Amino acid sequence: MRVIVIGAGVVGASIAYRLAQGGAAVSVLERGRVGGGTSGSSFAWTNSNNKTPRAYHDLNVAGMRAHAALRDEFGATPWWHGGGSIEWESAADHAAHREKVERLRAWGYRTEWITPRDLATLEPDLDLRAVGEAPIAYYPDEGWLDPVPYAHAMLSAARGHGARLTCGLAVTEMVSRAGRITGVRTDDGALHEADMVVNCAGRWADRLGPDPRLPLAPTIGFLVFTPPAASSLSRVIRNPVCHLRPDGAGRLLLHRDETDALLAEPRDPGPDSPEARDLVARATRLLPGIGPVTAEATRVAIRPIPRDGLSAIGRMPGVTGSYAAVTHSGVTLSPFLGIAVADEILNDIERPELAPFRPARLLN
Repeated sequence: MRVIVIGAGVVGASIAYRLAQGGAAVSVLERGRVGGGTSGSSFAWTNSNNKTPRAYHDLNVAGMRAHAALRDEFGATPWWHGGGSIEWESAADHAAHREKVERLRAWGYRTEWITPRDLATLEPDLDLRAVGEAPIAYYPDEGWLDPVPYAHAMLSAARGHGARLTCGLAVTEMVSRAGRITGVRTDDGALHEADMVVNCAGRWADRLGPDPRLPLAPTIGFLVFTPPAASSLSRVIRNPVCHLRPDGAGRLLLHRDETDALLAEPRDPGPDSPEARDLVARATRLLPGIGPVTAEATRVAIRPIPRDGLSAIGRMPGVTGSYAAVTHSGVTLSPFLGIAVADEILNDIERPELAPFRPARLLN
């Protein structure tokens, strides 16, 4: 089977690997660079922390387990960093926080309440005054991903099975004949023929067809990167001040939902912007030992969220030869989606885990 995968982010790379491993002749077409879209501008937290309904929670847990299983397959997973995550909330949200933790426990998701002393042991550089009297939750199975090294590793493995990767070539349309997608046309005018086209174009997925187009409701995410800072922070920390995690070589990655809301349009305010300075100041409240650092870089991502906030995974209705894999949870889901989508395309197996997330529900 000749398969074209549109997009070389974490989802496209994972699917391309499993399709090539399964014997398909795979071509990956990427408009920019590997991981250069939303994948490379993500907070990249692997979790099923607050993902509802239950079917979506379970799908994300499957993604977490698939990440762990890659260690046996590849021998090492230097792109994935465990250690769990730590979370506390403001006083107004304590009740909702406890309710969430109890729901997760009932669903079998590992969650612990820890003491300030426990927190000081796990993250000694955190200033406990920022926590106050808030209950502290610890999620030991969560972690974070280096998305670009991960996508590169999956594509390298795919190339080992004969897959081809072309970067800097944008797909402009899907080509159809008699109700079947027969390939794609790229911005150089070339026609690329295929038996199946898998749309992993993320925030651009709704531009490619077939009609009716997949309806998306994208949101903006703003990230700030510090220079190397004197901190032993080793895991994801989520709290009312700001969210932060390590990002390699001593750098910290910062995010805050409320800052995202200030960006009414997709723009990068830059490292010297008030938004970036505010996030760094907030991080300094949590980690006073890092000193007077300034933002080194910023990134803005447009999150590819289907209209109802869930994922859109499956064959596009009304036409054959077209499959969509679009999700805001790509960092967590990608290794599982690689396996499940390859099963559906190559083996004609309907994976029950994907049944609630078919694109058809969004097109009615």
